[in-house]
Amino acid sequence: MIENDFDKWNKVKKEAHKEKVLVGFRNRDIFYIKMGQNIGFEQNGKGDNFVRPVIIFKKFNKNMFFGIPLSTQIKEEQFYYYFEFKKGKTISKNIALLSQLKLYSSNRLLNKIGVINKNDFENMKKKFMELIK
Repeated sequence: MIENDFDKWNKVKKEAHKEKVLVGFRNRDIFYIKMGQNIGFEQNGKGDNFVRPVIIFKKFNKNMFFGIPLSTQIKEEQFYYYFEFKKGKTISKNIALLSQLKLYSSNRLLNKIGVINKNDFENMKKKFMELIK
């Protein structure tokens, strides 16, 4: 990571903070969001806008939600949940990074890319609850 990434992210974050576009979203939706440049082992976004997909784990209101970041690097440990979802015309294989659940502002939302199916969502919630016991 380059120190300059924090400066770049700060500019993107300031713009996201100004945006007042309301995006409709629900639990189970999968969105690209402006994740940001974070510290330590926290998950980062990629590209010029520091983007990463997340699952809407729990919507609180139109302005905030708990989200779980996704990765395509398949791992099989207690902190991850593997699932597939239809992304356009293709099937996307993903890992939900359960240990990275975080509260997000809806200002970070970009575009919806899919929905996790009900069965996978319920199984993921169970696995998350086991993780925090």
